[in-house]
Amino acid sequence: MTLADRIGDYREALEEWLRGFYHGLVSHPAYEKIEQEAEDQEDTFMLACFPEAFGIPSPVSYYTAELLPYLEDEFEAWERRMWDRGSLLERKGHQYHF
Repeated sequence: MTLADRIGDYREALEEWLRGFYHGLVSHPAYEKIEQEAEDQEDTFMLACFPEAFGIPSPVSYYTAELLPYLEDEFEAWERRMWDRGSLLERKGHQYHF
């Protein structure tokens, strides 16, 4: 193994470590926040469309019922997530208090 090969190996290892460090320090927390915000937006949309799932009467439920075939996969997971929360503001509160 020549010196150039060893330097190349160290360089590859260092580049891999730096990519992992950057991902863990910068990009991964950003992805988590983006995913949480997207999930919150989806929850808000589903609550606006299907409030009767939680006993809130809605005059537009006749029209939003047409969306159920398209959203049936997400509906059960959404209902479970919403029932598991103590309140609608609970998750937003965790976002601002580390």
